Amino acid sequence: MASDDEMTVDERRKYLRRMYGRYWAADRRGRSRLLDEMESVTGMHRKSLVRLLRGETLDRKRRRGGRGVTYGNDVRYVVSVVWESLDYVCAERLTPSLLPMAQHLERFGEVQLTPEVEDKLGQISRATVQRMLTRMPREKPRLPQAGPDRANGMRRDVPMRRVPWDEQVPGHFETDLVHHCGASAHGEYVHTLQLIDVATAWSERVAMLGRSEPAMIKAFNRVIVRVPFAIRELHPDSGGEFYSVNLARLWGEKIAGLKLSRSRPYYKNDNRFVEQKNCTLVRAYVGNDRLDTEEETRRLNTLYDDMWTYYNLFQPVLRLTSKTIVDGKLRRTWDQPATPYQRVRDAGVLADEIREELDLQLRMTNPRKLRHRIYEGIYNLWGAEQAVPVLTKPTSPEAA
Repeated sequence: MASDDEMTVDERRKYLRRMYGRYWAADRRGRSRLLDEMESVTGMHRKSLVRLLRGETLDRKRRRGGRGVTYGNDVRYVVSVVWESLDYVCAERLTPSLLPMAQHLERFGEVQLTPEVEDKLGQISRATVQRMLTRMPREKPRLPQAGPDRANGMRRDVPMRRVPWDEQVPGHFETDLVHHCGASAHGEYVHTLQLIDVATAWSERVAMLGRSEPAMIKAFNRVIVRVPFAIRELHPDSGGEFYSVNLARLWGEKIAGLKLSRSRPYYKNDNRFVEQKNCTLVRAYVGNDRLDTEEETRRLNTLYDDMWTYYNLFQPVLRLTSKTIVDGKLRRTWDQPATPYQRVRDAGVLADEIREELDLQLRMTNPRKLRHRIYEGIYNLWGAEQAVPVLTKPTSPEAA
């Protein structure tokens, strides 16, 4: 026995047998000192030690036979049938209903009652019913739901992979959600759904309040309508919000030949393109504070509409063309900068009418004023009172 463990019953009795002779051989003061010692060693009360030492023997008595079984298998069976019929309610709700519900079920031949069983069902206590229920396994779950289990089942069917960095065909979109919850994730707040095309860096952003299935469907509908070329693949992470029956049905109905893949759990680098843009195209503009109203969602979508034009039509991006190892070091080679729209147009995946529409939008948009409007949208998003920088024409060197 370890020094800090309590004595078992048998160990205490063995110890008391050794002390028995010393106790009766000592005088009054000696017995008092021995009781102090035994009380400290065994942890028993002084009166309990005296009672044991003055008894006829220190041997443990056999336990007397317990009370017989009051409620047999016939009663247990009726309780189980009533419990199942009432959808496995708790014992507090089940006990008062046992007798009337059993009599009701007898009319349909579900149970057979005898006067003895009826008497016992009428007098059985809640505690007894509770003990019965703990020993009764449920044959079927109480409320089979299509929540996480169904999402997990869908997710298991989606292959895990990484979209190749040198993908040449537009339409392979990495997808992610950015949370705008601030310091607390309590309650409902705004999310940004972002999609980045690996081949061209074409970007789509939609703000939505919450991440429920209707909100996700509405956001993806907005993306599907706005993307000017075919979506060939969606590559989200393993978040359950991307794996619902209705969302999969939407993709199947509106995106012909869609391929769905996902990144490995806890491997953010599997979605490296969209993760990088989460920082530069969302956090850099919106920040980390909390957004949780319909008005803030509307303002953020207005801001994203301007950013859609600015970054897809005017912002040049570099694309990695090769990676080689020279003298043990990784060397990367980049191509000539081009806007996402130029890359999509050069890939030949745009319909003629869409290309003409985007060309016209490109010619009719002033990127400097558009940038100014984007910064205005940031101030409006937060309701800031600070002044928006005034757009002025630069002074020419000759005039200076």
